[in-house]
Amino acid sequence: MVLPDFSVLAWVALVAGAAVIGLSKAALPGAATLAVALFAAVMPAKQSTGTILVLLIVGDVFALWAYRRHADVRTLIRLAPAVVVGLVGGAVFLAFASDDGVRRMIAVILLAVVGVTLWRRWRHPTAGTGSHRTAAAVYGSLGGFTTMVANAAGPVMSMYFLAARFPVQAFLGTSAWFFAIVNVSKLPFSIGLGLITPSGLAVDLVLIPVVVAFAFVGRAIAGRISQKLFDRIIIALTVVGSLYLLV
Repeated sequence: MVLPDFSVLAWVALVAGAAVIGLSKAALPGAATLAVALFAAVMPAKQSTGTILVLLIVGDVFALWAYRRHADVRTLIRLAPAVVVGLVGGAVFLAFASDDGVRRMIAVILLAVVGVTLWRRWRHPTAGTGSHRTAAAVYGSLGGFTTMVANAAGPVMSMYFLAARFPVQAFLGTSAWFFAIVNVSKLPFSIGLGLITPSGLAVDLVLIPVVVAFAFVGRAIAGRISQKLFDRIIIALTVVGSLYLLV
């Protein structure tokens, strides 16, 4: 494995992306879209997908350790069938789509999800969607598709868990288990599509300590953040990350 010949500025962007991944796994799930954008700005979009996947799995290990007791198992079971459908659809799409097409489609989907979720919360301020099968099918399939195509399911699933009105700890625990299972399931697809490369793995080895360090920082933040502020940060990061991908 040989490190790619990136510029100093490119490495700064990659380190920043790795830091965001660590924070997203421990405190701010929607922030991972920013890492997707940063990696895609430095590397070819499809190769960046495989490179980020390895770092996400490292972050998943930390998230499971920190929040393993707070997951809503029934929600995970409810989402599973739709997620599998989305993963397969995403793999097929990724095999034929261009890098630009991938980025723009993901951005449009994410912005649509934010809009629908905010509308639902405005129309039904006291109702959640955690027990609604239709919501689980829609969000689950979109989550599977977006995570396969661009590791961008964080905002999609954040919107689902947010709409279900999970407390912070249950939100983070359910997210931790969801993404740990999904990301490991994506490995065979990613290897088969050639998204995980030797040079990408070399980049991962450099950035793994950054992910771990900022996961600890995120853990400290999650213990002090209020529910109201948490919800607002998730929505804001989702919108910003989606707009960046669209441009």
